[in-house]
Parts: sequence; structure tokens; C-alpha cells
Amino acid sequence: MNPKSKRTRRNDPKALRNHVLDVAARLFQARGYHATSMHDLLQKTGVSGGALHHHFPTKKSIGLAVISDRIAPTVRETWIDPIRAATSLRKGIASVFAAIIIGVEARDAIAGCPLNNLALELSACDPDFRKAIDAVFSEWQAALMERIGRTSGGARLDRIKRSDAAAFIISAYSGAMTLAKASQSASALRSAAGILARWLRDRDLETIEPARL
Repeated sequence: MNPKSKRTRRNDPKALRNHVLDVAARLFQARGYHATSMHDLLQKTGVSGGALHHHFPTKKSIGLAVISDRIAPTVRETWIDPIRAATSLRKGIASVFAAIIIGVEARDAIAGCPLNNLALELSACDPDFRKAIDAVFSEWQAALMERIGRTSGGARLDRIKRSDAAAFIISAYSGAMTLAKASQSASALRSAAGILARWLRDRDLETIEPARL
């Protein structure tokens, strides 16, 4: 039996859908959304056109699913969960940067942040993409705001200032990752990690607020 034919005959719709999203996420990261065609997806997934269109009638539906089912969970795993689990905000952010630096240096090329890549490519050209991307950033920002509010300095900030602080942290990381992609070097990420550590310390945003009696 032709291996490609075998791959197209899947009796597990969930597995097929996951396979398509995994491949699409990799292609969008490597090439960009617009430079990836439905033909590319058919070729790389090895599924039939009918099977692909059954789950995803358009490339846009694949793009939206990649954002909600692949990129959003990656942001939770990479940023939100470590920040929530860390003993301090400073240690949490330091651990995130350290893990990301190790990851990008272990690969042959720095492809950038998947969320940031699609935000730059798609947010201005399609309202549905903009809304989906903004929802991921908003979840990320809300998690940082919550953790900032639990620090000694953050407890003294109002909601707007906590939101500003969270947006600054995301912007520092996103900008550093863009520089790392452009230079193909993790040096910008190391610099950003050090700057953020000092910024958090100067604003008393690194330690957990003492429990109130």
C-alpha cells in the first residue's frame, strides 16, 4: 500500500484534525500564513482534499484553529503556567526567559514568537484574526496582572497601572524575540531578561505580598 494513501485513510477524526493543526502551525511559523497555501497543507499533511475540507472548509478556519488550539495553549504552557507556579514574579519571568533561550539555541534557526508572528502578519488585514490574536494577548496580560497584584509593589497599583506593567512585560519579551529572530541570536532575549529583572526589583514587583491578618 502507498504510505501516502495509508495516511489519508484515517478513521479517527480528532487525530486527523490534530495532525492538520500541528502541520499548519509549523508551516505558518516557518513560512507565514499568507505564504502557506492549501496545496502546501495537503501535501505536507498527506490527507485528502475531502478530508481536509470536511474539518476546515477554508484556510482561514485553519488559521483561527491554530491560534485557539495551538498558539493559545503554547502561551499558557510557556508563560502563564510558569508565572503562576513560581515563588515570585521575578523568578517566574527569569525561568521563562531561561527556558526560551535554551529552546531557541537548541534549534538551527530562531523563528520568533508564533503569536507575535501572526499578530504582525494578520491583525491589520482581518478582524476575525485580530480578535482571536487579541484574546490570547489579553489572557496573557490578565495572568500577569493577577500576579503583579500579588507583589508588594503591585498591591499598591490600581488596575490601569497593573495593566500597563503587564503590557510592558509582554512588549519587552515580544520585542526581544523579534530582535532575536532578525539577528538569529539570543542576545536580545538575555538583555531583556536582565532589564526586566532590574525593572521588577526597582518597582518592588518581584516578591509576594505578605498575607493580611
